[in-house]
Amino acid sequence: MPGILHAQQIKDIPLGSRRDTVVYFGKEDSLAVTVIKGKHDGPVFSMVAGVHGFEYPPIMAVQELMQKIQPEKLHGTLVILPLANEAAFYGRSVFTNPVDGKNLNRVFPGKAEGTVTEQIAYWISQEVIPVSDVFLDIHGGDASEDLLPFVCYYNRTDKPEQVALAHQLTEAANFEYNVIYPYTLAPDAPSEYAFKEAVQQGKTALSIEAGKLGSVQPVMVEMISTGVMNMLTDMGMYPSEINSSVNQKWFEAQVYLKSPSTGLFYSKIKSGDKVTKGQVLGNITNIFGEKLEDISAPSSGIVLYKVGTPPVNKGETLFCIGK
Repeated sequence: MPGILHAQQIKDIPLGSRRDTVVYFGKEDSLAVTVIKGKHDGPVFSMVAGVHGFEYPPIMAVQELMQKIQPEKLHGTLVILPLANEAAFYGRSVFTNPVDGKNLNRVFPGKAEGTVTEQIAYWISQEVIPVSDVFLDIHGGDASEDLLPFVCYYNRTDKPEQVALAHQLTEAANFEYNVIYPYTLAPDAPSEYAFKEAVQQGKTALSIEAGKLGSVQPVMVEMISTGVMNMLTDMGMYPSEINSSVNQKWFEAQVYLKSPSTGLFYSKIKSGDKVTKGQVLGNITNIFGEKLEDISAPSSGIVLYKVGTPPVNKGETLFCIGK
């Protein structure tokens, strides 16, 4: 069904129905959109997967959720973007859209007349985020990322009600690890990230991170699917049982360790490992096997994610350590 789906059309979908449509961006790319409107009034909950096309567990979890949700049981509306970066997904491209070479999660709020990636970001910023009460951006570890599953949100202190709901939903998701990011973005600064754009617009927004190293792990798919259902149940939007047995851990500060060199990265450290300040975490060699650098922890904490494959480039994030 060609053309543009606008925010008002999302609102006007009949109660108790589902609409699947495709938004086209010229001949270069398209964006699938599913709207499920419950038989009962309620909030608008938007979820996005596949902003990075190589993050497979989020994409497969949303496929599962689209089949599971029944409109007659739903209170409110779900707006679902099951694959936000189709060209990257089908092109098996890590991070960037192969059409224009841009990273969708670095161009928000986008441009109406920009490249295809910028147009997709602009459409999401203009047509999905404004109608959303909650905006959930689901990610995982790309081809090179060894990642600990966690839920995260920004602590925008001038929006206490939105932050409180983001914290409530993070708790409801029932992940063991949870991350609170500081929010220091100026009102006129570009958000770059999808769910940060929602925060910038004053919405309740959060992100799930689950899955790693560019593979489909069924346990991660199930973790994401269950986490989303827990959120919907917590909001009174969909009936299901919430399992709250996990002893949750919270991180309120993050330390990023950048690669000092380009080369081959060796490390026995894994995501989830505890590290101490000054601990040697690995090393980088050149292509002849000569050591260039030892990599030491700048802080104590738990590794939230790290590069899990040999190639590294100078300036890339090698480790993110949660404190």
